[in-house]
Amino acid sequence: MNNIALILLMVIVGIIIGYFIRLIVAKNSLKSSESIAKKIISEAEKAAETKKREGDLAVKEEMHRHRQEFEAQTKIRRQELANLERRLLQKEENLDKRFEIVEKKERDLVKKETEIVSKSKIIELELVKLNQQKDEQKKILEKISQMTSDEAKKVLIKMMEDEARKEASVLIKKLELEAKETASKKAKEILAVAIQHNANTYTQEITVTNVPLANDDMKGRIIGREGRNIRAFEQATGVDLIIDDTPDTITLSSFDGVRREIAKISLERLMADGRIHPARIEEVVNQVKKEIDDSIKASGEDAALELGITNLNPEIIKIVGKLKYRTSYGQNQLTHTLEVANIAGYLAAELGADVRFCKKAGLMHDIGKAVDKDVEGTHHQMSADIAKQYGETPKMINAILAHHEGVVQPESVEAFILQAADAISAARPGARRETLEHYLKRIERLEKVAESFIGVAKSYAVQAGREIRILVEPEDIDDAGANQLAHDIAKKIETELEYPGQIKVTVIRETRYQELAK
Repeated sequence: MNNIALILLMVIVGIIIGYFIRLIVAKNSLKSSESIAKKIISEAEKAAETKKREGDLAVKEEMHRHRQEFEAQTKIRRQELANLERRLLQKEENLDKRFEIVEKKERDLVKKETEIVSKSKIIELELVKLNQQKDEQKKILEKISQMTSDEAKKVLIKMMEDEARKEASVLIKKLELEAKETASKKAKEILAVAIQHNANTYTQEITVTNVPLANDDMKGRIIGREGRNIRAFEQATGVDLIIDDTPDTITLSSFDGVRREIAKISLERLMADGRIHPARIEEVVNQVKKEIDDSIKASGEDAALELGITNLNPEIIKIVGKLKYRTSYGQNQLTHTLEVANIAGYLAAELGADVRFCKKAGLMHDIGKAVDKDVEGTHHQMSADIAKQYGETPKMINAILAHHEGVVQPESVEAFILQAADAISAARPGARRETLEHYLKRIERLEKVAESFIGVAKSYAVQAGREIRILVEPEDIDDAGANQLAHDIAKKIETELEYPGQIKVTVIRETRYQELAK
């Protein structure tokens, strides 16, 4: 009994243990299945995500492809529209041109119709005249019938001669009128273009130059002790130094442009250097004079180079350079000379004349004005004399002499061209000012009167021509002679010149003694 109970118990325990083991195994199996399921689901989700991404990419690629195709088709369509628009514009232009041609043809037809009407009227008038002439001829024939053969021939020949003369006279007048109109129009065109090619700007020359100062204290240093510096400066330069109440400014007054330029540069250097005394003033002025001489030569060379003139005598080049500091009626002479040369060259080119000759003649035509202060005679005569002196041809000399109308007769086409070019430059409104030229000539005559006396080294007209300062050679004129010279010059000025007010004559006799300390 005990064994059966034990067996039963063991069976029951085995059953219970088996149940629990099965339960444990079932739970483990369930967990494993859930894990596998989760893994499968995860892999499925990943696969789905991958498929989705691949699908999105495919969709995007498809959309991109469709877009490219659309853009390509759009581009082609736009190109076709552009081509169509271009063809339409071209057709429109062609239609406009055809319309213009049609309009022109209509105008021509109207014009021809008008001409036909006009000609028909003329023909009608001619027919009337012919009928009248026929009637006259009948009357003449009736008269001729009563004449002999010789008499009839004479009458007929006379009638033909009269008719021929009448027609020739009408034709000649017509040709003369056409020639004058054509020549006048062509001349105006040539002159207009010549003037436009040489539209220079002129600055009216004045007789004073203002020099700015750093401060008003500089005025006292320039005047110097008892005015010795200002006297030395005016004597060395021949320029009147005006110091008034104008702040920070000194005025240089002289009719001679070269003197004013020398004085201006010298004064600026003296102020910059700071050493202002008579010896230094003389040194600086002499140095500046040499530099101005070099500048004059350079100006002449630049003028010749600008005109393309080579192989010009060096002395003539220097004289041309001096024209930079000369004026005529307020017109700068070098500028005027270049303008005349350029205009003459252009006119020569238009008329088939010698261009180089005309330019050279234009450059030399007024060189006498650069030396007329030292030589007697008219400027054109002096210009011709200088040209002759330096070996210019008779043709050139005649052109220079004839550049003012009425002096001599021009002997060449180039001489007439130079005359016209000079007149064009001088006659342009605003180019010249007459009052200044009269003043300059009066100042020049005043200095010439002073320099006509023996023993005079140099003379300077200052104070706007109200004073003439004469430097004499101390070896030739003593103190008593200087007093007498001042009296004689004053008398000669009274006799030969016309001037307003009074002119002060100052004779300066300076003796210098020098010795070297060894």
